Amino acid sequence: MLSMCLEIGNKVAVLDADIRGVIARKENDLFFVKDEDGMEFPFLASELIKIEVSQYEISKHVRVNKSLLKEKTQEPIKKKKSFFVKDKNEVVMEVDLHAEKLVKSTRGMDNYDVLSLQLETAKHKLEYCISKSISKLVLIHGVGEGTLKSELDYLLNNYPVKYYDASYQKYGKGATEIYIFQNPN
Repeated sequence: MLSMCLEIGNKVAVLDADIRGVIARKENDLFFVKDEDGMEFPFLASELIKIEVSQYEISKHVRVNKSLLKEKTQEPIKKKKSFFVKDKNEVVMEVDLHAEKLVKSTRGMDNYDVLSLQLETAKHKLEYCISKSISKLVLIHGVGEGTLKSELDYLLNNYPVKYYDASYQKYGKGATEIYIFQNPN
């Protein structure tokens, strides 16, 4: 993989989440990305991609004649796709573990690689929730053959959590809701 020099102040996007922002600080191997709402999220360099200049910035300086192109260069309507949802005054983190949501392309990846990526993502997000005292995490895994679900069950048994099928109305059959017991100290 291309080694990328990430520095404080760089504009970055997160590979497996809909988060963009600026690197605010670095601690050990973690880069803390501050999004446009001022929230900071820790990520490893491998989870980030540097954004040089946004397409919108480039197109502001180019004279555009075609109406279709003009349409595309209009400032996009901000549809906030947050990772967090509020449920009865409770912060809930939602993570979609479908492979196409985690990587741009699964080309060259076999089923084991995809499963490993999904489990690594689930583990990373679960540990993030534990570290930030977020009490609920919803992992959207889909129905499929049940391999990912059984691997998730195995993973979750190693943490101070209880888990159950998430709301069928909201997520269908393919999601697990995790309640994280908060350490009272």
